[in-house]
Amino acid sequence: MASWPRRIGRAALVLLVLGGVGLAGLWAFQRQLIYFPDPAPVGEAARVLDGAEDVTLSTADGLELGAWLVHPRAAVDRGWAVLVLPGNGGNRAGRVGLADLLQDEGFTVLLVDYRGYGGNAGDPSEEGLAQDADAAVALLEERGFTADRTVYLGESLGTGVAAALAIRHPPAGMVLRSPFTELAAVGAHHYPWLPVRLLLRDRFPVLAHVRESDVPVVVVRGSADDVVPTGLSAEVAAGARNLVEDKVLEGVGHNDPEMFGSDVVDAVVLLAERG
Repeated sequence: MASWPRRIGRAALVLLVLGGVGLAGLWAFQRQLIYFPDPAPVGEAARVLDGAEDVTLSTADGLELGAWLVHPRAAVDRGWAVLVLPGNGGNRAGRVGLADLLQDEGFTVLLVDYRGYGGNAGDPSEEGLAQDADAAVALLEERGFTADRTVYLGESLGTGVAAALAIRHPPAGMVLRSPFTELAAVGAHHYPWLPVRLLLRDRFPVLAHVRESDVPVVVVRGSADDVVPTGLSAEVAAGARNLVEDKVLEGVGHNDPEMFGSDVVDAVVLLAERG
């Protein structure tokens, strides 16, 4: 019996050591759990989408990132641009359908791939994605699209990029599709047994930014979102200083086609016509 407490102590020590190794691994490799880039080259823009051209974004830290600039249909040109800031997976080839709908509405669309995505060099991080977004704004300005003629469209993780970008370069409006209050809140929802808020390096504080910004915001969220809980998106809408609409898509999940379709495009149109 005298040895029982010693056995408990040894077992606890082993668990602590193993737990420490596990937490250290999570700290070191956490970005592999956040970013899921498709690094494959996407081909020439014009072969993928009519009216598209290949462009290059030059970042402040010296990267040259491929992107597509999609021109509006010949019949109509609003003279407005939409900067699409995607989520954490895939590459710009997966946003062709969305760009097609937007160009039908007369918008010029910049489809970007972050560093590490779509054949681009570099490794994604919050700081890196911010520099990629800054480079995208610079290219649009070179093409004549000033901030008062630009709408940011952020998807999921891209809402964190868009909300921060709107503080540095305020646009005419911003659509946040499936936003979260902060990335740690999503992690804590999916991994409640882990100290996510202590471990997370990339924060993406969407709610804090929309509380600070006067940029008009439309939130688009699905009631059946199993990736970003719709309650987190509702908190963003409630906290936005200049909320135009909180658009709830009933029964729609995070990656359902509706999240890339007419409801999102209508939100962009609403902001452009208000501007």
